[in-house]
Amino acid sequence: MTGAFTPRPYQRDAITALRNGWSSGTNRLAIVLPTGAGKTVVFSTLVHQMLDSLDGQRALVIAHREELIQQAAAKLLAVDPLLRVGIVKAERDEHHDADVIVASVQTLAVPRRREAIRDIGLIIVDECHHAAARTYMEVLEHFGAWRGVPTAGFTATMTRTDGGLAEVWQDVVFNLDILDMITDGYLCDVRGKRVTVDTLDLDKVRTRNGDLVEGQLGQALEDSGALDAIAKAYGQHAPDRPGVVFTPTVATAQQAAEALNGSGISAAPIWGEMSRDDRRATLARYEAGDVQVLTNCMVLTEGFDAPHTSCIVIARPTKSPGLYVQMAGRGLRPAPGKQDALLLDVMGASSRHKLASMVDLTAREIGQAEEGKTLREVAEEVAAAEKRRILAARVEAEEINLFGQSRIRWLRTPAGTWFIRLTSAMFLFLVRDPGTRLYRMRRWTAHDGVHAPREDTARPLAEALAWLEQQAVHLAPRVFVARQARWRAERPSAKQLGLCRRLGIQVPKGSTAGDVADLIDMDRVGSVLGSLILPAA
Repeated sequence: MTGAFTPRPYQRDAITALRNGWSSGTNRLAIVLPTGAGKTVVFSTLVHQMLDSLDGQRALVIAHREELIQQAAAKLLAVDPLLRVGIVKAERDEHHDADVIVASVQTLAVPRRREAIRDIGLIIVDECHHAAARTYMEVLEHFGAWRGVPTAGFTATMTRTDGGLAEVWQDVVFNLDILDMITDGYLCDVRGKRVTVDTLDLDKVRTRNGDLVEGQLGQALEDSGALDAIAKAYGQHAPDRPGVVFTPTVATAQQAAEALNGSGISAAPIWGEMSRDDRRATLARYEAGDVQVLTNCMVLTEGFDAPHTSCIVIARPTKSPGLYVQMAGRGLRPAPGKQDALLLDVMGASSRHKLASMVDLTAREIGQAEEGKTLREVAEEVAAAEKRRILAARVEAEEINLFGQSRIRWLRTPAGTWFIRLTSAMFLFLVRDPGTRLYRMRRWTAHDGVHAPREDTARPLAEALAWLEQQAVHLAPRVFVARQARWRAERPSAKQLGLCRRLGIQVPKGSTAGDVADLIDMDRVGSVLGSLILPAA
């Protein structure tokens, strides 16, 4: 590598996945990398590696916003300073002698502009979740994406509310989860906090194309006083954090900035129609620390790189996990002194909308995030619970197998404690030590209650079972405790059935004497002993 960037291991893996996919004959392939994973480094390195094999053809990088175009051009030169990088956008037309052309999709949508560009042997689409739009489809078709030209799409979230992405991308060949990035130290952990605005009724906001209508949502935020609540919550939970507030409309972005400034937190709005110079000046003030918070109407979801950002306010409640990931991801880049990122989710009354939340940052099933805990902490708790569940299931299977093969008739309480009935006044129990896989014996008699043997040793299951069975045979005739004892197959006695009637025990039709004895013993253990067994361990 001639430039300043050495790809990370996962970035190299993503490139390998693309090239292997193309070699196998599939040419429109996508890579999904979380915000902050360095997708620009990946495709810049890919271009650097492949240009020599294109037989004089060139690479085309397609993006839809100025910030993305400038970032791509800068990163390509950082990876390989010898590249000739040209930009095609509006009045700029630098494609003639370029090795790599970075172009806006809006400019390429003009037939004469795209027809002037020739000899494209590699296509890169930045933020490729937009690629199902008609303009993208026309541009990709023109440059040969459907005629075998290797085409790679990069995004943080392969979702689009109006669908159609499967028509463009044949396969996602590499996908990295945010939790993996957090665990490996490439991204900051993230902590969630709800900002509940009781007067915000989201049920009155309609849905269009799978998400809440921006104009109605903005009006609901204004009418409910949510913007003042956001300013108050920011001062309470993130007074020293640089942050970004995402809002649904320009008006709400401007009013959110006013509310923050009014509460003593310096803030400035950014919106799409803002002049280029004003936007750059505002971003520079934020980068320098002269402005603590940027408020924006969905301008900073892509192409915004400010690692010191450590608070994200989702004042644009959304039903789209993809959009949520785009917003939240702006705060996850690591920076010196930055411990974690804080997500402030603006919540209102809603019973008919399922809104995206912090748990949607990962593809793993982690349920609901507990207030105040980080994403990694929640995931680790879920993983630990699953590990305990698997271990418990393994122990359960081992127990059932051993007890089921025994020659002695074992019964089990609803709480999972195994026991042998010696007489109506004496039972032996095998109980597991809390937190271990070792077992102890306990005996209950009508006279003395529960007590431990003299040799109260915790033993592995098979050893404990064998030892207790020896005690059972010693204390009661084998003919009574044996699983295959003849009496068990006989018809139940009148005495047994009478006792069941008095105790209110239902006897299934066709039950044997052994079945009825088990029903009586289970009832006696449950009602007389209950939870006395476990504390005695």
